[in-house]
Amino acid sequence: MSKPYASLSLDLDNLWAYQMTHGDANWTDYGSYLDVLVPLVLDELERLQLRITFFVVGQDAALDKNRAAIKALSDAGHEIANHSFRHQPWLHRYTRDEINTELANAEQAIADVTGQHTVGFRGPGYSLSADVLDVLLDRGYAYDCSTLPTVVGPLARWYYFRSAKLTAEQRAERSTLFGGAREGLRPLKPYEWRVGERNILEIPVTTLPIARIPMHVSYVLYMAGVSPAIGNAYFASALRVCRLRGVAPSILLHPLDFLGSDDVTELGFFPAMGMTGARKRMVARACLAELAKQFEVVPMIEHARRAAAKASLSTVDCGRAGPVLERVR
Repeated sequence: MSKPYASLSLDLDNLWAYQMTHGDANWTDYGSYLDVLVPLVLDELERLQLRITFFVVGQDAALDKNRAAIKALSDAGHEIANHSFRHQPWLHRYTRDEINTELANAEQAIADVTGQHTVGFRGPGYSLSADVLDVLLDRGYAYDCSTLPTVVGPLARWYYFRSAKLTAEQRAERSTLFGGAREGLRPLKPYEWRVGERNILEIPVTTLPIARIPMHVSYVLYMAGVSPAIGNAYFASALRVCRLRGVAPSILLHPLDFLGSDDVTELGFFPAMGMTGARKRMVARACLAELAKQFEVVPMIEHARRAAAKASLSTVDCGRAGPVLERVR
């Protein structure tokens, strides 16, 4: 019997992006760990013969020091998608013209390195607005996957801010980072945003059905800090619940799922960074193996094709979807 499918993606957030959001002064040096990270990730994916989607930040692709690492992802057969140019989680505050420039600059930088024209987008920090969706449609994108339907956004924001070095203005700028509790009311299965007279496919990052708590590997690692067995058991059980509920999971990875305190000392403030890289990779490897055991793993573009082929997709009017999706005035 054929297995149901699931998509797998990795947001290629770099060292400087975490430092910028955290308010660290030296983020403008554009520090990078891509030369360390990419070979590790490609090795783990090759073990299981997985082809996934990497959401690349345009600023990284524009720097010569990152070209070889980013090109290696494309050369290995993975889809490259757009994760904005400057990776500012307050993208939803941009004007429409600023959004268009942001996407265009990222597209050009990514294409120059990989030869791929991006057709998928994920906003930094799950940042999204009606204007973002409108620009994506204008630029011919096939899908967006910037929503995380979970109730724990405010808790994640509090945890992140408690050690951040931010001014009052910067805190206001980041005030909707990770979204609000009402995000947990958003659809879990793929649907279409209605933007004026046009539609665009949305593929949410999957959270545990019914409970709406995160199940991507970063959260499994928090549990694994107490017990790897507990973390892996949670992930395997969450995948089984998805199968029972008819949800094709869209599973999200981050660089810090593979890098530990011994690899990136500058990010000691981040959750689960007390673990070594080797221990993190052991947990991540078990999660990927479990995902491949229960599902046929595909890149986001293939998830989009299969979802779009269904006649039962629901439609959500972005003008009625809450303050995050209101247009910039």
